[in-house]
Amino acid sequence: MAGHSKFKNIMHRKGAQDKLRAKLFSKLGREISVAVRSGGEDITSNIRLRSAISAAKSVNMPKDNIERAIKKGKGNDPDSNYQEVRYEGFGPQGTAIIVEALTNNKNRTASEIRSTFSKNGGTLAETGSVSYNFEKVGSIILKRSIASEEEIFEFVIENGSTDIETNEDNYSIYCEVKDFQNLIEKISKKFALPTSNQIIWRAKKGINLELESAKKMLNLVNALEDNDDVQKVSSNIELTDSVLNELVGLN
Repeated sequence: MAGHSKFKNIMHRKGAQDKLRAKLFSKLGREISVAVRSGGEDITSNIRLRSAISAAKSVNMPKDNIERAIKKGKGNDPDSNYQEVRYEGFGPQGTAIIVEALTNNKNRTASEIRSTFSKNGGTLAETGSVSYNFEKVGSIILKRSIASEEEIFEFVIENGSTDIETNEDNYSIYCEVKDFQNLIEKISKKFALPTSNQIIWRAKKGINLELESAKKMLNLVNALEDNDDVQKVSSNIELTDSVLNELVGLN
């Protein structure tokens, strides 16, 4: 889904970088805490924690922040007793959207997510109404400058990747969840640490959006990601180069 990948890059150009960085660290810290709470602090046996810490390191999250998040996950602070929730809905032109959140107040979060969909031309739907159009996979992003496309392609396919996409800046590598950590470790040893890595919902088939619908979708996803409880937003959008160029000009 190259269009979705580029669309995400556009979305993250908005706002002050320091504010975005602080929000990102907060969300990563919350994921680390929840991973510790659900599976313990041993990264050898806790795959979710290992993935969360790897993702934090890939964006240069300070070691102190990571350690505080681990400590918080081990404690009994009621404010950090987060629950995982997933919301599904529809955006412009019937696009499918999955919102993953961690919250200590499900009623508040559900109300906010419903309101965000409504205010931005979307519709919150029942759980399961769109997720059947997606598959959960590991996503690993590498800079194109680290190696040739042929070298990357051959290596990752031999080591568990199911698919790879390229654009002018990055390689986007996908794999089954069970192979995710092993592939990250092999890529890191052979080439470099990934720019980012996470478990995502990847659409099986995309919907191509026209410019006006793409603008509405951009606003909706931005508004969802601005919610402190939201960890990830996934969609099945596809964008042509001309629409992408128009969106870049708006940011």
